[in-house]
Amino acid sequence: MSLPGEPRVMLLDADAPAYAEHIQRLGGPAIPLTVCQTAAEARSCYAGQTILLGAPGLIASVLDEMPGITWVQSTWAGVRPLLEGARSDYVLTGVKGVFGPPMTEYVIGYLLAHEMKILRRAEHQQRHDWFDAASGTLRGKRAGIMGTGSIGGHIAGTLKHLGVETRGFSRSGTQAPEFAQVFRPEQLPSFLDGLDYLVAALPDTPATDGLLDARALRTLPRHAVLINIGRGSLIDELALIAALEQGHLAGAVLDVFSEEPLPPGNPLWEAPNVTVTAHVAARSFPADITPIFIENYRRYRDGQPLQFIIDTTRGY
Repeated sequence: MSLPGEPRVMLLDADAPAYAEHIQRLGGPAIPLTVCQTAAEARSCYAGQTILLGAPGLIASVLDEMPGITWVQSTWAGVRPLLEGARSDYVLTGVKGVFGPPMTEYVIGYLLAHEMKILRRAEHQQRHDWFDAASGTLRGKRAGIMGTGSIGGHIAGTLKHLGVETRGFSRSGTQAPEFAQVFRPEQLPSFLDGLDYLVAALPDTPATDGLLDARALRTLPRHAVLINIGRGSLIDELALIAALEQGHLAGAVLDVFSEEPLPPGNPLWEAPNVTVTAHVAARSFPADITPIFIENYRRYRDGQPLQFIIDTTRGY
């Protein structure tokens, strides 16, 4: 049973029952929860709750109808649907320190697949062809990572252990120990020049829309491979297709797109040397997100500053 005065929480997420189970296990039954999986359920169950925990897209569709909400905790890394909403009279908190390890595994998996020629070897095996071309190595390669926060920093730190030189790219250009150098937006051409791999892990903000356009993609060496695990809006997709078709880029691994799911007729499906994955580089697992929410709930209840507050003017 919840205690008198405990702030009430509306949970709005497709995985709401799983979140509720973890919250009750870690935070105890004292946290009063209203569990909803759809916007319609949330509208019918709203009764003046002050906290919303859940998926930004669902929350954005109901937030204007819930004037009592003063704090929103996202269960996703990306919060753009909330940034585009009309309301700004609440505190928005995000998720940090969770997605770095799985995204690092995704990136390194595809980097090694490229160096080891895994897909080409499988194709030759299907033809019973003895394909003895030598594998490459990550050691001595140069990787540029767009985004130097918890995700980009984890990727860079791991790549350093594999002998990869890492350079970073961020809005501030603040130097970080995981990177040999960090570049600012006005230094984008210098950042891209000479890269073997470009890993995009930037948040989804208006400032990053179309940043990797035709000019930027042509700045990369022809042998470079692009991996995008951030947001699809970063890349001019038509320019990317042209760069691949014209041989100005060796390949691309894309986990995020301007429109998701990627429509069957989108030319990216057939673009040369493209690997398409369905936004799977890092999932939001209730077991990972719940401890962040529990800690912030206690802070909110006790009048203490919340962790991971998002600057809505910047988007992160």
